[in-house]
Amino acid sequence: MERYAPSKIDLASRDVVSRSMAIEIREGRGCGPKKDHVYLELHHLPREELEKKLAGIMETARTFAGVDLTKEPIPVCPTVHYNMGGIPTLWTGEVVYPRDGDDNTIVPGLLAAGEAACASVHGANRLGANSLLDIIVFGRSCANTVIFNLNKEGTSQPELPARAGEESVATMDRIMHNNGDIPMAALRAKMKDSMQANASVFRDHEDFKHVQVHDKSRIWNQNLTETLEFRNLLVNSLLTVKSALERKESRGAHSREDFKERDDINWMKHTMAWFNESGEVDLTYREVHSWTLTNDVKPIPPQDRVY
Repeated sequence: MERYAPSKIDLASRDVVSRSMAIEIREGRGCGPKKDHVYLELHHLPREELEKKLAGIMETARTFAGVDLTKEPIPVCPTVHYNMGGIPTLWTGEVVYPRDGDDNTIVPGLLAAGEAACASVHGANRLGANSLLDIIVFGRSCANTVIFNLNKEGTSQPELPARAGEESVATMDRIMHNNGDIPMAALRAKMKDSMQANASVFRDHEDFKHVQVHDKSRIWNQNLTETLEFRNLLVNSLLTVKSALERKESRGAHSREDFKERDDINWMKHTMAWFNESGEVDLTYREVHSWTLTNDVKPIPPQDRVY
């Protein structure tokens, strides 16, 4: 870490540490047969201190990596810790669907909060502990919206159609009984390697047509559950990669080697991405909420994180 954050070293922020790990791996200094990870050494610390302060990490390393961290280094690699995007919402928790030139067109009766939502408070790099603050503040805001707004408005939803849910059941059956020849785990590993390398484009869903679900039971079918989750991961991979390719700058956790500087003139905005019925990703953009809801607190402009 001396190479990347000489003053903070191991105490640098998570995005800096993750980016440093990724650079080491990409430049061929990774570890293991695939050279796809680095080692985290803790065995120079006394066993008593590790057991007292890092008991959970000791258990995780032993369970998932077969490593005794009092004697061996832990294999680690960068991964997704938190999604700073999400369903676009107002501070009230009400979901918005930008259209006809209005970024804040409300979807009646639909609310979201926490990591699933984007209320435009985290920017491109959430600060530590703000995820808990996020769900407390906006969870309460959603409750207030339901109590003081929606109940008074008497908002009602249309009746469900007679065949509601049948399409979802048919999709599940189609996947379960698909005549494929590639286990889901193999396809998921391929997607993981592709995204882990440098978020390279997973161009289409052709591979999913070959997916094979071994377990045909309808009780506690983990194989089917993981296959359905994998399908969602494919969609999210496409949305992530397309959004990142179009954003020609580096900002917070979004880092590009070909566009290393932040560009507030052209890219101070949220990316809005949809996966349409033809299998393409549609993009539009939404204004960043850079103002506060009170005169007691002034807006804080973006700043570079430097060491």
